[in-house]
Amino acid sequence: MLKRLFHEENGQGMVEYGLIIALVAIAVILALTALGGGLKGKFNEIVSELGGTPAP
Repeated sequence: MLKRLFHEENGQGMVEYGLIIALVAIAVILALTALGGGLKGKFNEIVSELGGTPAP
C-alpha cells in the first residue's frame, strides 16, 4: 500500500498548475502596482479633457 501511495501522481499535475497560476497572479499584481501611478495620471488626464472631476 505504501509503494502505491508513493508512486501515485494523480494530484501532482493539479498542484503544478496551481503553482503556475499563483506565480502569474503575483506577476500581474506586481506589474499593476508598478504601473499604477502612471495609469491613474493618464485616466485623470482623460477625465479632465472630457469635463469630469478627476479622482483624488
